[in-house]
Amino acid sequence: MRIVFAGTPDFAATSLAALLPSTETSQASPDIEIVAVYTQPDRPAGRGRKLKPSPVKALAETHHLPVYQPVSLKTPEAQAELAALKPDLMIVVAYGLILPKAILEIPRLGCINVHASLLPRWRGAAPIQRALIEGDTETGVTLMQMDAGLDTGDMLLKTHCPIMATDTSATLHDKLAAQGGEALQQLLPQLLHGTLDATPQPADQATYAAKLSKAEAQLDWRQAATVLDRTVRGYQPWPVAWTQQGDDVIRVWAAQPLDIEHNAEPGLLLDVEKEGLIVACGSGCLKLTQLQLPNAKQMPVTALLNGHPDRFIPGETRFALPSAPDETYP
Repeated sequence: MRIVFAGTPDFAATSLAALLPSTETSQASPDIEIVAVYTQPDRPAGRGRKLKPSPVKALAETHHLPVYQPVSLKTPEAQAELAALKPDLMIVVAYGLILPKAILEIPRLGCINVHASLLPRWRGAAPIQRALIEGDTETGVTLMQMDAGLDTGDMLLKTHCPIMATDTSATLHDKLAAQGGEALQQLLPQLLHGTLDATPQPADQATYAAKLSKAEAQLDWRQAATVLDRTVRGYQPWPVAWTQQGDDVIRVWAAQPLDIEHNAEPGLLLDVEKEGLIVACGSGCLKLTQLQLPNAKQMPVTALLNGHPDRFIPGETRFALPSAPDETYP
């Protein structure tokens, strides 16, 4: 089977590694051949803004696979280039480019997408983060036959992953990336032998995982501590939850919800402990344990208090509430 793989970030590189014959995670079938890899063009990165290849490109070049980096797949030239590869199947994982109908129709067996949610829940760009932020107890990976819609294709295979109380979007990302590779290893033999069953998505159960923004990551202290805890864990590693103390934006990297009754206004600092700051919420309290001040590195509150012993005063320090739903990041 001639396969074209299309993907860009680390999540996609894990799936590609599972299909290659000489990687630790691979259980590749000898009947499978990766004939080309598509990925986004190199992007400037770092302080020097030097062009950096995507994780998928770096892995592909290590295995001497042909790499294609079109800016768009909507042009006749890009479509002819793909058709010339005569693919039986195209596997798409967090590629980042829209696949028009003309592209979807080129592979003999169509295009299969690895999506990091239990479809039809959390179609869209940020399924991992939305599942965690909204308090889902479970997520997973869905392999689907792509169609012209946004994550609307028939489902071919699902894997399940419990969301733990300590999970962040980063840890969930890694778990689901591994599941995506394993799911492909399970699916391709079934595809080769024609034993796959496709299940249409129940459209009435669909939810949409919109892109993340910095503004929405501001902590609203009127919410319950358990909700704010999920906010902190869900917005890692980007854009990172934040709050304001005066004019300063403070990024919150780690926190712990506490079931403490109080009558204080949300956002008021109630106590300063060695390991964290206790802040009043709409229900309960949130213990801030890892913070980042402006123009500084993130650090444990223990270290932060050593350098700024008088910055946080119980009963006086207040963290701001969002002034409007569409408030922009300072």
